Amino acid sequence: MELSEIKSKIPSELYSVLEKENIVELRPSQEKSVNAGLLEGKSLLVCTPTASGKTLIAELASLKSILEGKGKAIYIVPLKALASEKFKEFKRRYEHLIKIAMSIGDLDSADPYLHNYDLIITTSEKFDSLIRHKAPWLDEIKTVVADEVHLLNDPGRGPTLEILLTILKQMLKNVQIIALSATIGNPEKLAGWLDATLVIDDWRPVVLHKGIYMDGEVEFY
Repeated sequence: MELSEIKSKIPSELYSVLEKENIVELRPSQEKSVNAGLLEGKSLLVCTPTASGKTLIAELASLKSILEGKGKAIYIVPLKALASEKFKEFKRRYEHLIKIAMSIGDLDSADPYLHNYDLIITTSEKFDSLIRHKAPWLDEIKTVVADEVHLLNDPGRGPTLEILLTILKQMLKNVQIIALSATIGNPEKLAGWLDATLVIDDWRPVVLHKGIYMDGEVEFY
């Protein structure tokens, strides 16, 4: 699918940015997501290999929602380092279009300044704190991105993320959830729990070869 095929479905400002980034053709998972209702506000569980284009799927949903005045976007990541990486990446691309904030610090603060921002990048623990402190802007959220959602199975971070998604689904009836994962054992079950359409694709930018290493040699199969 060419980027030009979705030009009428996304804000012109967003399209211009993607053009400048030399994005001409959508990757398979991105095309499948568009066909599954990504740009119509549908919730999706996207399971594709690393570096296959999942972040752009989240960007399309988030920026469309923000630029069309539908509401804020929250980007939930498991680690502070990943939050910093996404913050820098999104600021580089979209700072001239929207207000972007990162909230990963004091777990005992509601961070009221976030009311003035459109895209908020945060960790599960910090977002849990924002909900418990009843941040007044929570009802303005339209899009929630849950990156590395397979960590629901992690005994440390999993329960917090599960509670967050459960609360958000109850609190925000029309929220669009974009859950991203490279690998997950039971995608159909998770998609059902999220009330999301499952998007699966195995395309990757570099072909993955499997083999066995023994006595200084690798035998591929």
